[in-house]
Amino acid sequence: MDKAEIWNLTHRERATMVDTLAELKPSQWAEPSLCAPWSVHLTAAHILAGAEQTPGHFMTSMAASGFRFNVTMDRDARRLGALQPGEIIERLRARTSTTNGPPAPPMTMLGEIVVHSGDIRGALGQAGAPSAEALTACLDHFTGVGFPVGTKKRIEGLRLVATDVGWSHGTGAEVTGPGLPLLLAMTGRPGMLEALSGAGVGTLASRMPPAR
Repeated sequence: MDKAEIWNLTHRERATMVDTLAELKPSQWAEPSLCAPWSVHLTAAHILAGAEQTPGHFMTSMAASGFRFNVTMDRDARRLGALQPGEIIERLRARTSTTNGPPAPPMTMLGEIVVHSGDIRGALGQAGAPSAEALTACLDHFTGVGFPVGTKKRIEGLRLVATDVGWSHGTGAEVTGPGLPLLLAMTGRPGMLEALSGAGVGTLASRMPPAR
């Protein structure tokens, strides 16, 4: 998949997320997302921060936090989390055709919007899933990701099977389920484990990040 195709998928997923956010009630913005300890509001702000990111701002923010990645992400999310929901929605809508981002491959941005959209919809029990093309691209991508997500080590020695998009990876004890819950569990969301089955689920559960 070339860069143009990846950005096209990213823009489509962002536009779908904007539509989801626009339908949320005020109380839903305050609900916890699957990306602990962020609320839906802060997770949406993090999506916006990524969509507005530039290499220069990223490096400046990293330096200001002592090059602590998670601190940088949290500060940016909380900075933009001060915005009202309507402004987050409109600013994110303006980023459904732009190709800026941090100093990282374009797949990073597709992974961001797919995973964090799942964090919001999953927490609120809402229907909606990424396109099969976007989902399989992210499943492939995250199998090799180490820092900061830790997926590569988390899934080591497991065979992952997405039952709805014809995707599989690895060897060992099997973890089976729909592609989106599988992706979210791979990236450290313990709340998605109940949607999965197989002999490897216990191992995957034992590798989840500690609660924050």
